[in-house]
Amino acid sequence: MATGKVFKYGDNVDTDVIIPARYLNAPDPAELAKHCMEDIDTAYVKRVRPGDIMVGGANFGCGSSREHAPIAIRASGASCVIAASFARIFYRNAINIGFPILECPEAAAAINDGDTVSVDFDTGVITDETTGQTFRASALPPFIGRIVENGGLLPYLKSKLDKEAE
Repeated sequence: MATGKVFKYGDNVDTDVIIPARYLNAPDPAELAKHCMEDIDTAYVKRVRPGDIMVGGANFGCGSSREHAPIAIRASGASCVIAASFARIFYRNAINIGFPILECPEAAAAINDGDTVSVDFDTGVITDETTGQTFRASALPPFIGRIVENGGLLPYLKSKLDKEAE
């Protein structure tokens, strides 16, 4: 479960906007977070608080295949991204690092910047606490939910191998 203030962006937010290429040499997620969204929202990193929620339109995370984009968003403090749709590579990279994302076109259209939103990751229910509206995103499939719960694909695989070794 996550509850936070919404930072809303439009369609086709690409990975170069999420984390500009000039910062890709930064090895530390905290350093990436300092530059998250700066080319379209210079105030984002000053205003975002732990647990806040990013909402995007269609094709969120399009562009390059770099994992830096979901890493920067997570490291900035956002608890998840809700979007009308995700670029497939962004979707996979977010899951691989254990960062929850939800596709829900209705929520992405109706939720406004600054609203307070709650997300139940187990059920896929998104509640706009500001307006009282509720939406249902597809819940993550159980195996993807386990990857996210373990903090990403590598920690998930390690836990599976550890269990098999017992």
